[in-house]
Amino acid sequence: MKYQNLLAPGTIGKLQLRNRIILAAMGTMYADEDGTCTERLNDYYEARAKGGAGMLIVETSTVSWPHGASMPRMLGFSEDRFIPGLKTLVERVHKHGATIAAQLNHSGKHAADDVAHGRPVYVPSIPKPATGDLFQALTQAEMASFISSAGPDGKGPRFHELTKQDISEVIQRFADAAKRCLAAGFDAIQIHGGHGYLISSFLSPYTNRRDDEYGGSIENRARLLTEIVAAVRAAVGAEFPILLRLDANEYRIDGGITIDLAVETAKLAERAGIDAIDVSAYGNGLSGIAFTEAPLVHKPGGLLDFAHRIKAAVNVPVIGVGRVEPELAEREIGSGKIDFLAIGRKLLADPDLPRKLAAGDEASIRPCIFCYVCVSKIFMSSPIVCAVNPATGREQALADNVRAPTPKRISVVGGGPAGLEAARVLALRGHTVTLHDNQRDLGGTARIASLPYAENAKLVDWLVESVRRLPIDVRLGSDATVESLVADKPDHVVVATGAVRSAPDIPGKHHDHVFDGDRLRGVLFGEGGDASRGLSLLQRFLVWSAGVLGITRNIELLRRMSKFYMPLGKRVVLIGGGLVGLELAEYLVERGRTVTVLEESPNLGAELAIVRRARVLHMLREDGVTMVKSAKIVDITADEVVYSADGETRSVAADNVIISTGARGDSSLVDELTAAGLPTSAIGDCVDVGYIEGAMLSARSLAVEL
Repeated sequence: MKYQNLLAPGTIGKLQLRNRIILAAMGTMYADEDGTCTERLNDYYEARAKGGAGMLIVETSTVSWPHGASMPRMLGFSEDRFIPGLKTLVERVHKHGATIAAQLNHSGKHAADDVAHGRPVYVPSIPKPATGDLFQALTQAEMASFISSAGPDGKGPRFHELTKQDISEVIQRFADAAKRCLAAGFDAIQIHGGHGYLISSFLSPYTNRRDDEYGGSIENRARLLTEIVAAVRAAVGAEFPILLRLDANEYRIDGGITIDLAVETAKLAERAGIDAIDVSAYGNGLSGIAFTEAPLVHKPGGLLDFAHRIKAAVNVPVIGVGRVEPELAEREIGSGKIDFLAIGRKLLADPDLPRKLAAGDEASIRPCIFCYVCVSKIFMSSPIVCAVNPATGREQALADNVRAPTPKRISVVGGGPAGLEAARVLALRGHTVTLHDNQRDLGGTARIASLPYAENAKLVDWLVESVRRLPIDVRLGSDATVESLVADKPDHVVVATGAVRSAPDIPGKHHDHVFDGDRLRGVLFGEGGDASRGLSLLQRFLVWSAGVLGITRNIELLRRMSKFYMPLGKRVVLIGGGLVGLELAEYLVERGRTVTVLEESPNLGAELAIVRRARVLHMLREDGVTMVKSAKIVDITADEVVYSADGETRSVAADNVIISTGARGDSSLVDELTAAGLPTSAIGDCVDVGYIEGAMLSARSLAVEL
């Protein structure tokens, strides 16, 4: 077995797990408004238990519901009325052989629900004023939402510095919640000591400036944690496993938690009675990039070095987390650097990941593309979703393997993500499926989007491989016309032809150095024709050669080669600062271009999820990319772009101009097929430009309906 270490049984205290894979606790907002479990929440966790994880750590809860809640619809453990629902959740998980832990928490200064309702916000010390660039990344609509959640008077949090009596009450809340965990049948408890929440804010020298026995030295700052551990241990008994989630570092916070402090805290926690330590990290919540440094780290394996340091200092099991691929986890566990792996986003994308690893079927694992759609929903007080797995949080309604009551003959037109997902699910449901695409390769515009953002390629590859595994008649390289479809006599036609892209009427767009989306695609992918207009003979030869050699059909190879040569000048102006424009800016600046982005609206990257957008904008600024909002293009000349912004007319030098706007839905084929008498439905960008998330959701929704 390839993953003999990762899939080997493991123990925490005296609790045995069937393997070393743990579902990391992630807030879902699937609970009810009264803090109780719902069927949606139960379905979500049961799917991950059925998928083979060794342990599920239930999302962050509040021991004093509704106080201390970081979001609406947060699980509560503060009253006995929660026990029946929690017991049902535990039973649903246990019947599939997984163990389950409750994560007990008080959100402290991050108790957004307390802020929204004007309740006191618990802190060790009144916080210092904080600054960051997150708000620069928000759209106007998002900004309005943030402002509306600033409390009933709009003045923000009502901070309350905890008294010793308050601290005693908080400790008792944790102990009482632990007793309810026992009553509900949980196998373990995780105390949340990280992510800027209440315990973490006591541990951090930045947020804890107290001069009593709960502040000052590291032993004093850890006193709340160790007293909570002692109270919980007294409540649950000597053998019940207690885990701790701990911050190993606070990014972009001067004077915050460091790994050296975290190591000492881990030792204190072990002496207090902790059975395992889950090593995470956090950062300045107002910094646009901090959240993707930790806890949802963008760098692969970005938190493992912290886990190594803590593992070397304690004798209890250590849980590693942070964008860790199974191959790396196998080596880490095998070498004794960590004991367990906690997985979050990957188990949103595919809850069956552990089972598929055990079956030796890695190719069937649906990949996470690290787009941050999931957590960005929480930022806007909405339940989490997964861009690549529409069934996350909709496990019953959008299951992809339920046989259709009446199998049909269905033609799918378009081989982008929407068409591929529709074809895949329709075939799984027992329909006879034909997939048409007029290109040589499947993937549609997502294949092109894989060039600037490599993670997209993993989804395209998975969709293509999934389609090839199924009895689907794939017809490439020719248009599916109304006449040919009528001749095929399908019971239903699904149109997934994507958006049409036409550059807006900008003065000067006719110049040879100006590319719209289709022409840029033609140059990069060697499709010739009008795309080569304006290129030198040498450039045309290189583009032609790349096509002949097959380089332009291999996205990864093309991405590598483009670091050495691209038929674009040094200075590039991008007209359009949406998702496409910003990802192109990332791609070009990595290839040594000087980039300027001109966006007509007041928002940059509105189509990107908040967390990813904040990261992209931060990185582009650091790379020296000029980004101008509310910019109206006046003219494109032979060597510059003239635009107006802030009441002034300006210009920027340009060797090449790329117009990355103008995408819109196109229902013309749907109208023609309907007129011809064929039952027809449209999905994906041909209905409304919704990119990967919208394409996958619309495809799955229609496929299960048919």
